[in-house]
Parts: sequence; structure tokens; C-alpha cells
Amino acid sequence: MKLTSWGRYPRIEAEGSHFETTEQLRRQVVRDGNLIAYGMGRSYGDSALNERVVFSRRFNKILHFDPENGLVACECGVSLQELISVFLPRGWFLSVTPGTRLISVGGAIASDVHGKNHHVAGCFSSCVDSFELMLPGGEIVLCSREENSRLFRATCGGMGLTGVILTAVIRLQKVKSAYIRETVKRCRNLEEIFHCFEQYQKLPYSVAWIDCLESGDQVGRSVLMAGDHADTGSLDIDLHQPVSVPFDFPGFCLNRYSVKLFNRFYYHTRPASVEKRLVPLDPFFYPLDSIGHWNRIYGKGGFTQYQLVLPKSASYEGLKLILNRIAKQGLGSFLAVLKLCGPENGNDLSFPMEGYSLALDLKIEKKLFPFLDELDRMVIDYGGRLYLTKDVRMSKAVFRKGYPQWETFAELRETMGMKEKFTSLQSRRLEV
Repeated sequence: MKLTSWGRYPRIEAEGSHFETTEQLRRQVVRDGNLIAYGMGRSYGDSALNERVVFSRRFNKILHFDPENGLVACECGVSLQELISVFLPRGWFLSVTPGTRLISVGGAIASDVHGKNHHVAGCFSSCVDSFELMLPGGEIVLCSREENSRLFRATCGGMGLTGVILTAVIRLQKVKSAYIRETVKRCRNLEEIFHCFEQYQKLPYSVAWIDCLESGDQVGRSVLMAGDHADTGSLDIDLHQPVSVPFDFPGFCLNRYSVKLFNRFYYHTRPASVEKRLVPLDPFFYPLDSIGHWNRIYGKGGFTQYQLVLPKSASYEGLKLILNRIAKQGLGSFLAVLKLCGPENGNDLSFPMEGYSLALDLKIEKKLFPFLDELDRMVIDYGGRLYLTKDVRMSKAVFRKGYPQWETFAELRETMGMKEKFTSLQSRRLEV
């Protein structure tokens, strides 16, 4: 079968199998050969691609809910959308959510995803009480911060390389409505947007769209969206069927001129300043989920998301340099996002560090990867790193400089027999 990720690059031939019970999975795991778990296919790069994959989507039961503490136990194939559909009408919402609800719980743990509230709530693992993990020999262990804590820290953010996550107990947060009180601020440059992030850092959610084709005095021109859960409004939510992009866009549609035109239109049509307007929760957190197959916009060749994070002390200087270089190169993105991140969580391969994260969606083209190699050097020089869930071309050297705990992680894989059993295109490229 043909298999790819959300970025649609690369496309490979793979052998795929499903499981609906732990015994079915055990038989597949202990077979000769290596494999990787594949959830809903929303990682952007090659972290869930391999010649042999096990699809987890059919292992998708909600097992138990504790309404006193907001704890839900579920199988790994349950999607965030399914959790929202069931529990938001009862006054519960995800404690941490990325920019899409169309991912599995297993994938959220393996990527240790983060969202607009990382500066106050941390990564997804911060709301994970425990999970069951199937190891190379088919045995199942319970992992938490107290029990098998070494495996817990390696698996959260470990890109599926420690085993197959089976079930998880995660903690939801209590909310009063399906609405957000949103504040919008239009910012002229990077200095202004940094000031706004600091000004609104007590709000739990903040994110900025950023125009990556502006330079000079307007480098970092942005629109900040910050907010908190509203006390008023119903708990009903319409997770409506998306409008779908029907075909692959021709490659010439996305160029520096079309992106620059879009960015100018988007910036000038946002309000200069709005305080605490009431908006539905769904478009605030998941604006792109309303557009089916939006990855087709980048054409048949696919795209990659380049997501970096820099430490706070170096973020302003480093991002200014990087954004000016992107603008000069002209490889602009109309999906460029800036976020404020909180402290690291101690997991081996979790991405965020205290500072600022920048994410850019970029069409795959001949000149892209050499340019990203250049950006890699800037990121490493400023003490930053790249997000494994979005990566499709990072070098081994860049990975090792960005993730100082890589060796500890690799040793665990070696000693527990994981390296021969759970592999991906990414793990072999990075030699981890």
C-alpha cells in the first residue's frame, strides 16, 4: 500500500495491519521485523512512516470517566475530536490541545503535543496520569510518574520508538461553556508582538499569526489572539463537516507574490484591537479543521512544517535574524505561527523550551532543503531545536545538538530491545 503523512512527503510502499484487541497487537509486535504505530496520519513528516506499520484507529473505546476528578481512560485510537464530542456537553474540555482535534490520544502522547497554553499548562504529558505500553516482547507495562517513570519520560515525546501505547488516563479541565473570550491585537513588528505576549501572558491561551515575508522595520508583523474560557454561553459545539479542497493546487499558485498578497490582506482585515469578544471554541483552537484536505493547497509535491523553538534570552535576536533571512529568500508561508512556551518538562525528546516557537508551512521545492539547512545552523547557534513531529529532513547532528538527552533515550532503546523492533524512517535517519 502507498503511505504518507499529512505533509504528503515522502510517499512510501508499506505493509499495514490493524488491531482491535491487545492480543491481536501482541501477535503483530512479536513477529519478525520492525514496525511503528500509525494513528490518524497527522504528523507532518516521517516519524510514523515505515515499511511496516500498525494502524491504531480501530482500538478506540472510551473505557471510564471519573466525574469527580475529570479523569478519562481510553484506548490509544480515540481521537481528540471524539473526546470533545462526548465530554464538552458535560462541561469538560482538554487540558492541553494542539491546533487540530483530528489526532489520536496515542499520537498526542508520542508527540507530546503542545498548544496555545504551553506557557501555563505545559505539554500534553502534563495531563497524562498514566498509560499502558506494549514492549518489544509483547509484555504490557503501566507507566506513570511514579511507576516505570523512566519509560514514561521516554515515551512522552518519544515518537512511538519505545513501544505501542495501548490505553491512557488523561485529565480534563472543567469549563462552563463552549466559548472563548478572545482578545485580538494587531502588531506592527516583532518588538510589538513580544510586548503583547508578555502583556497577556496571564491569559491561558495565546498565539500569533506572523507575516514572514516582511523585513526591516516591519519584520515580525503579527496578529495576536489571546483568550480564556468564557463563563457564559452554551456547552453545545458544532464540529461541522468541513468544506474540502477538491484537488491539488498547481505548483505555481504558491509563490512569494501570492503569499505576500494573502499576508497583506489577512493583516489589514484583522481588527487593530478587540478585547474579550465572545467566539466559539472550535474556530479559536482548530481553524484549519473546518477545511478538509487543506494539505492539497501545497500541490502534489507536498509540504513540510518547519517548527523551531529558541530559548527566551535569545528569541528576539534569533527570530529577527531568521525572519529577515526568510523574507530575503522569499520562501514565505501564509501559515506561520508564533507561540510563547513555558519551561521544559524533563521528558527525553519533548520539543518546547522556555522561549518562543515559530512554525512555517513550506511547499516542497528544489531550493527548500538547502535553505532549511541554513536555518538549522541559526537555530542551533541560538540554542534552539526543531520539532520531531513536524520534521522530515533534519540531520543527525542538528538533532543531537538540539536534544541533549538523545543519548539517554538511545541507550534505553538499545538495552530494552526497542531499537530492533520499533523504528521509523525518521529514527533511522537520526540514528536514534
